[in-house]
Amino acid sequence: MNDTPKGLRLHIGIYGRRNVGKSSLLNALCGQRAAIVSDTPGTTTDPVEKTQELAPLGPVVFIDTAGVDDEGALGKLRKERTLQTLDRTDVALLVTEADRWEPYEERLVALLTERGIPFGVVFNKDDLGAPAPERLAALREAGVRGVSVSCARGRGKESVKELLAGLAPEDWFHEPRLLGDLMPPGELAVLVVPIDLGAPKGRLILPQVQAIRDILDSDATCVVVKERELADALDRLNRKPHLVVCDSQVVLKTAGDTPPDVPLTTFSILMARFKGDLPKLARDVTAIETLRPGDRVLIAEACSHHPLADDIARVKIPRWLRQYAGGEIQVDNLAGRDFPEDLGPYRLVIHCGACVANRRQMLTRLLRAERQGVPMTNYGLAISYVQGVLPRVLDPFPGAHMAFCEARDALRAAGRGGAR
Repeated sequence: MNDTPKGLRLHIGIYGRRNVGKSSLLNALCGQRAAIVSDTPGTTTDPVEKTQELAPLGPVVFIDTAGVDDEGALGKLRKERTLQTLDRTDVALLVTEADRWEPYEERLVALLTERGIPFGVVFNKDDLGAPAPERLAALREAGVRGVSVSCARGRGKESVKELLAGLAPEDWFHEPRLLGDLMPPGELAVLVVPIDLGAPKGRLILPQVQAIRDILDSDATCVVVKERELADALDRLNRKPHLVVCDSQVVLKTAGDTPPDVPLTTFSILMARFKGDLPKLARDVTAIETLRPGDRVLIAEACSHHPLADDIARVKIPRWLRQYAGGEIQVDNLAGRDFPEDLGPYRLVIHCGACVANRRQMLTRLLRAERQGVPMTNYGLAISYVQGVLPRVLDPFPGAHMAFCEARDALRAAGRGGAR
């Protein structure tokens, strides 16, 4: 927990054909042998990730990928893994040899452009040849910057760093806030943190740690309690807190113990705003109202962990959905980086808070669902909805609250909701 989490690092994807020097470039940028380098094409198989502090960008994750020209059945799988990394790539480096430009490079340019991923071209092995002037001119005309390097000679590393600094999204240099913008300096927040079998031994889960740090960065104060101690803690305070934040699994009890005039939300809803599009997620949560027995729901987690008894994704949320729908709901669970291209079979996608994923990955999944007309929400919103307290926990976010109310009222007007 002493390092910046991967989900808060800029993800830099390195793409290109086999044997163009992608891994050599990664090693040069990291200043160490982070990836195996060989003259044998196809040395890199699964994507290799390396965390690094890279001035002036700060904490980043480099993603070294297999060649897009890989061959054979196994090569096809490696290419699929490579293309999957585009979902979480914030900026990209397209690496090629200085004197070569083939359909593979054109395909990568099209993919990166289609996905809106900022990218630059690194012409490696410039000690063996120079990029064609017409190629450089075509890239400039398309607004794409290219640099020439020789990883073998150790030349050009600084120009690649400058290229990356220019590619980084403008908001990358402005630190995002999890809840600091909700907390004026000197104010107090109460964080309600259950300690159960799912809590990591000896520490808190990531959103709780991030919330504490963000409060301190805002020159505010926090009190951390378990759900059973909340009422007593509030009685001991000589003034009401500015905000109460709780784990979604105890939102009903927390809402009952928190005075109505004290703003309340959940860690998962904070993460929905931090990593995704909270108004859209709040609007789409109303799809729960339309679920009927026999419908199919996807529950997706960004991390992989060993499920415990009464697991939130595999037991609790499915149970609440079935109770709400009044019958059997088919639930599919996916974890880690698995996320289907085809979401058509699902009536609803419910995603975790994405604390270990970066924002690009979450927004990519949201866009995929939207394009296919499948509603998508997250754990905190779904749990608060079925518990009947969602309007209360959305009060701190007027835009999301309005989006939810408009969607709910439209359902009611259409006669498809509001009966429960």
